Amino acid sequence: MSTDFILPDIGEGIVECEIVEWLVKEGDVIQEDQVVVEVMTDKAVVEIPAKFDGVITKLYYNKGDIANVGQPIFAIDTAGNAVSNAASNATKSAAAEPVTEAKAEAAAVAPVAETKAASANDFILPDIGEGTVECEIVEWRVAEGDKVVEDQVVVEVMTDKAVVEIPAKSDGVVSKLYYNKGDIARVGEPLFALSTGEASTTVAQPTAKQPTAVATEVARSAGGEFEAPQPAVAGKVLASPAVRRRAREQDIDLTTVQGSGKKGRILKEDLTAAPAPAKASTAAASSPAVAPTAGGTRTEPMRGVRAVMARLMTESVQTIPHFTYAEEFDLTELRLMHAKLKAQYAEQGVRLTLMPFFIKAMSLALSEFPIMNAQLNEDATEITYFDDHNIGMAVATKVGLMVPNIKAVQKLSLLEVAAEVARLTASAREGKVAPADMKGGTITISNIGVVGGTVTTPIINKPEAAIVALGKVQTLPRFAEDGTVVGRDIMTASWSGDHRIIDGATIANFNKRWQQFLEDPMQMLTVMR
Repeated sequence: MSTDFILPDIGEGIVECEIVEWLVKEGDVIQEDQVVVEVMTDKAVVEIPAKFDGVITKLYYNKGDIANVGQPIFAIDTAGNAVSNAASNATKSAAAEPVTEAKAEAAAVAPVAETKAASANDFILPDIGEGTVECEIVEWRVAEGDKVVEDQVVVEVMTDKAVVEIPAKSDGVVSKLYYNKGDIARVGEPLFALSTGEASTTVAQPTAKQPTAVATEVARSAGGEFEAPQPAVAGKVLASPAVRRRAREQDIDLTTVQGSGKKGRILKEDLTAAPAPAKASTAAASSPAVAPTAGGTRTEPMRGVRAVMARLMTESVQTIPHFTYAEEFDLTELRLMHAKLKAQYAEQGVRLTLMPFFIKAMSLALSEFPIMNAQLNEDATEITYFDDHNIGMAVATKVGLMVPNIKAVQKLSLLEVAAEVARLTASAREGKVAPADMKGGTITISNIGVVGGTVTTPIINKPEAAIVALGKVQTLPRFAEDGTVVGRDIMTASWSGDHRIIDGATIANFNKRWQQFLEDPMQMLTVMR
């Protein structure tokens, strides 16, 4: 079965390239890391190697054509019987058709399948979210050789928004994992290969230093001799990007390696015979030891949710004029009612926290102040008002801050809101929030009180117009109507608003209405639909 090779991202910002030279033809047998084509970007000429052994079945472009990143560039049949048939056909037709040097070498390095072959299908990483072009491999749930069934989760990947589980599309055996944990995978490229046929048995892997009988016969029947490996040209190292990467990982100087490929090209197997990195000299060993430097550092890349949070927060404060407003809420009555309802619904298996009350009360207030549920466009020329109150909750997770939102709160009961709070909180803490739950928020609630904060200046979750941060609830002394001092449950709500469409009076009046619902929960229950 033929598998398309998707042209990968070959440089930052590069979306297309020109085909400079095909180094193979349709029907040629190739091996892993063999260079298939040279392409030219606006920066350099790049060699594109094969990712596995097989037979070239289709070249989608001609020399001089423009190929697009993310589109198929050639097709390769990775089934073992195709390789075997190609080698057999080459032997039979050698006398009739002259064999080129390239074909002789391809036959020399091609593996010969001895038994039934598997049908291996590449799983192409799909578009897993609007605007997502890459993701990080968080965890492989399987290993090469494992059997999987349809819809079984194969891998967890992390985008800039959430951790997503990728399932298998069919039953089969995992024949190849193209990335390691922590690697960055690109949308549109193969993620893993799944063999859906019978697994193949031992596959011979002859090297170019000892050409197979097929290759030798092909060369001789054409009236020529097999070309022995040649050393690399002085000052120039021929090797594929994968070989160069492996050499870097093993600290091998490629200029010291004898290449066994055509014109001295260095292959993967040549690295195993490469000289080990030189040890520290005796003179250096005998020199006085240098005292270790105190206070080391550790640098790691910004990826996934943390990276997108950094970008969006920077953009928010640079483009939205923030202003802050804070007010104390007396939640004594709400906490008394919550305690009764919490115990009652716990017997029914419902976990009722204070957050559903905050969210539902906010929705009631938004109905009276629609500007708080509006958004300004990028040009600051239009305001869009939303009928649905999609209220977001900022949740600290193992992968960074996530803000899933509850859709259409105005249509939900208090218990329905509680169920959504529980679902989204659990998903967020596992880093597995569905993309749909992250989109379409209209206003956000952040709860710094869970970690002990009281007052803060939150940053607006752009393009929303406002965000509120809830402080911790404290029992503080307050004067009663008769002048006595009593303990009351006090919480501070800290607002940040977009001063382009919300003024101080609006946010103060909106907050006051929200406060009334929370301080007098019976009033909230009365107007609730």
